[in-house]
Amino acid sequence: MIFGVLFILFVYGSVNYYIAGRLYRWLCLLFPSVNKTLYMGVYALIAMTLVISFMPLDFVGKHLINWIGAYWMGIFIYLFIFLILTDLLLFIGSGVKIIPNPIPVRVRFYTGLAVVLLTTAFVGYGIFHAHQLKHVSYEVQLKEDTLSKDVKVVLISDLHLGAVNSEKYLEDIVKSINDLKPDIVTMAGDIFNDNFNEIKDPEKAMDMLKQISTTYGVYASLGNHDAGKTFNEMVRFLGKSNIKLLKDEYVVIDEQLILIGRVDPSPIGGFDGLERKEIKDILSTIDDKNMPIVVMDHTPSNLEQYDEHIDLVLSGHTHKGQIFPGNLITNLLFEVDYGHDQKNADRPQIIVTSGVGTWGMPMRVGSDREIVSITLR
Repeated sequence: MIFGVLFILFVYGSVNYYIAGRLYRWLCLLFPSVNKTLYMGVYALIAMTLVISFMPLDFVGKHLINWIGAYWMGIFIYLFIFLILTDLLLFIGSGVKIIPNPIPVRVRFYTGLAVVLLTTAFVGYGIFHAHQLKHVSYEVQLKEDTLSKDVKVVLISDLHLGAVNSEKYLEDIVKSINDLKPDIVTMAGDIFNDNFNEIKDPEKAMDMLKQISTTYGVYASLGNHDAGKTFNEMVRFLGKSNIKLLKDEYVVIDEQLILIGRVDPSPIGGFDGLERKEIKDILSTIDDKNMPIVVMDHTPSNLEQYDEHIDLVLSGHTHKGQIFPGNLITNLLFEVDYGHDQKNADRPQIIVTSGVGTWGMPMRVGSDREIVSITLR
């Protein structure tokens, strides 16, 4: 664990050293008298905010540091991507004699300017797009013909309460849910962002969530970020918000539908001793298996554990990469990283949402914040 943390810090420090050096050389072309010591000091302080934001510490000014660190994360990623790309292009161009060697000052200036402008454009768009909320809908034909009428399920995940801007999104999220007039609302994990104490106004957030209007209630499962030292505070918050948390448990909805909520397999900091059960153990406690079964499982991995006994799996976690090119990575890592899919008739249908909030950087590029409505038939 310690070695892993040290390795991550080493990589982060090395990449920052590369970015800082390249930006400094470009700034010197604009301002030849720029003070290197002052520049490096300011850069180091900004870079450190991201490290401190991940530390489970509570102190005056932590919210400000978290805010700076969150925006810096997105800036850092795009600076690194565009600097690597321009350096690679300059290396290839110089090697094939398209660009003179040594590389002219004007070429270095304009490639540096391109990096700054592209980073600004992607980050600016990402911040703007993260404030937009999209509605996605699916129709699901269940295996069992037991529903007396269609059931509308609203799925959200990855609220990440406590993250930057998370509470600002909440009012719009609740209103959008209520506009859909759902029978059931499902929250497929990562309702919190590791530390309950990072929520600025828990009472206000609680009051907002209480306003969700449904026919049969609001249900939640645990995600990997709904864990850690403040886990019990999170559980109490959900109870006071009229949200039923299912911890490898099930409920019967209107004697027509079974809803199971799974415990995430990889909690960050643990669920206060709570361990994930096998799905077969949960199913063995269900008396009437003729009803359709819907499962909330935050992380869409190991989907082969679900067989023909399950009709539908609802997941989140991936954020569909959140910012490009993250969506290319999640597509490689997960069997289903987004959307509605079914591999074969012996497997359940699965719906993976890109989430209704943001983790880390409050940006969305190549993915949407979304609310999903599902019509069960």
